[in-house]
Amino acid sequence: MQLHRLIPLVLALGLTGCQTATNGLSTNAAPPDVSGPAAGAIAGDMAGRFAEQAGSTTTPIKLHKDTSEFSVALEAALKGWGFAIVTDQKSTGAKDGAKPLELTYSIAVVDGQVLARLSTDTMELGQAYSVSNGVATPASPLSLMKRN
Repeated sequence: MQLHRLIPLVLALGLTGCQTATNGLSTNAAPPDVSGPAAGAIAGDMAGRFAEQAGSTTTPIKLHKDTSEFSVALEAALKGWGFAIVTDQKSTGAKDGAKPLELTYSIAVVDGQVLARLSTDTMELGQAYSVSNGVATPASPLSLMKRN
């Protein structure tokens, strides 16, 4: 990737991580054109990257569901990595009443690439993907920010 094309991607990833005026995590969003196998591939890759950084699957994940294919695929991928998912105060496998870790996500199409982001109060992951014929492949290195 040429440097002049990388700068807008880095800026876009940084802007997607902005917090709201309430200093909370951003809401979930999935554009309608990220669907099918591409949504599944991006969700699966991001869930794997999240699992690598989280280190433990014992803490349940609170995920605000929507009806997008990405949301469904992300929940399935996280479960596949062994995470218990809590949605709208309903648990699907939470262990020992542990306090869930809120996970938000966003995906956006920018300059023909899909920017995906997963956020918790302690870390944020972001990556750009190229989507062609329903196939998604990473188009940038993983961006990782950890907070104390």
